[in-house]
Amino acid sequence: MTTSPPIAWNDRVVRQFSIMTIVWGVVGMTLGVYIAAELAFPALNMGIPWLSFGRLRPLHTNAVIFAFGGCGLMATAYHTVQRTSQVPLFAPKLAAFSFWGWQAVIIGAIISLPLGYTQSKEYAELEWPIDLLIAAVWVAFAIVFFGTIVKRKVKHIYVANWFYGGFILAVALLHIVNNISIPAGFMKSYPVYGGVQDAMVQWWYGHNAVGFFLTAGFLGMMYYFVPKQIGRPIYSYRLSIVHFWALIFTYMWAGPHHLHYTALPDWTQSLGMVFSLILFAPSWGGMINGIMTLSGAWHRLREDPILRFLIVALSFYGMSTFEGPMMAIKTVNALSHYTDWTIGHVHSGALGWVGLITMGSLYYLIPRLWGRDRMYSTNLIELHFWLATIGIALYAIALWVAGVTQGLMWRALEPDGTLTYTFAESVKASFPYYVVRLIGGVLYLSGMIVMAYNVWRTVRGDTKASALPATVETSTPVTPAAPQLNTASQSH
Repeated sequence: MTTSPPIAWNDRVVRQFSIMTIVWGVVGMTLGVYIAAELAFPALNMGIPWLSFGRLRPLHTNAVIFAFGGCGLMATAYHTVQRTSQVPLFAPKLAAFSFWGWQAVIIGAIISLPLGYTQSKEYAELEWPIDLLIAAVWVAFAIVFFGTIVKRKVKHIYVANWFYGGFILAVALLHIVNNISIPAGFMKSYPVYGGVQDAMVQWWYGHNAVGFFLTAGFLGMMYYFVPKQIGRPIYSYRLSIVHFWALIFTYMWAGPHHLHYTALPDWTQSLGMVFSLILFAPSWGGMINGIMTLSGAWHRLREDPILRFLIVALSFYGMSTFEGPMMAIKTVNALSHYTDWTIGHVHSGALGWVGLITMGSLYYLIPRLWGRDRMYSTNLIELHFWLATIGIALYAIALWVAGVTQGLMWRALEPDGTLTYTFAESVKASFPYYVVRLIGGVLYLSGMIVMAYNVWRTVRGDTKASALPATVETSTPVTPAAPQLNTASQSH
């Protein structure tokens, strides 16, 4: 009996992206805590333009979404596509370029945004030279990912790769169309669209950046790492395929709900609302599919903090994808729009879903990438989980209450039709909630710092007695769980 030689996985780029996920997570969340403090205590900007909320806020969103989230997605996509295709990465030099190019994009954002160079488009603030670099890096990422799938040794394409692939293609389309502009200098440009058309294209991009970058990509992460950590196949493979196609089709149409009660034609607003409500079904189908993978082994949540990260992340995904369609209803949106309720919604998804699923996946991945049996300290993983969870709860609840308070105050009228409250009074009423939000952010950032320390000790090879039992996967070509993950017939 002959055995096939071990596969030479390209884990170098996966390790690089994994480490930078944690680095940019600490940086981006530190910025978030600082600007949250500025909202409660405005004098903290010290009158310095580069430290103003208006300039640091887009840097915070870019750092958390595209630096922390983007590096996490690329790390896990490169890892997953190799293991489920049973081949090393296609075009390793392009994979290396995707890492260094993406770091250059992030550095470009760190330099340009505080200096005031911006397109003033949500999630698309970066100017045209950086946008061109983003496009080049993304093309390299796509070639490596899809090239690996093309040369796979396994006939079946595992569902996680469908989500990663959908995210890669959709983000390329969104980025290019929304950023078509006419350069008017080295760091200045004008969009080719004007007026309400520009708003429509921007929120087609903006909401689908949430839909494909922050949802579809991280669902790819969920579909690989949740079954791996549990040690059993996904609950229903058929449901995962339905989830993919329903989500991919529906999300593209939901963007107009960001433009309720604006100059956008009313029928377009209503179309966005209807598709947002339809999104509830595939979103909850995916959430249930992930959580039910744990069916019959719920006791594992008591003893496995990594699994707790992954399952609580899915719970936040379910809550956020219920709240989002609800807020897209015009009558609800009349109360919530322009208030901190929207900020609470975004962060319950970003911190609860994106943050926790990334952290749980990295806790699974890091020891294996460096050939360790386990993370340095399980107790620190436990501490991180509670810091993050309590931080999210404080953050989101404070902003939900602040948002409803603001909405009600802005709508309150005297008998003669004049406003009951001034805008300044609503800002004053929001102050205690901003302080609670700041405390929640500090807790969440503290958990990220704990993770960075735990990863550093793990990478160094330090050991500690308190740790999870070692799991089966190593860097060998075929693991006991891999055939199950690649076989549709193993589903329930």
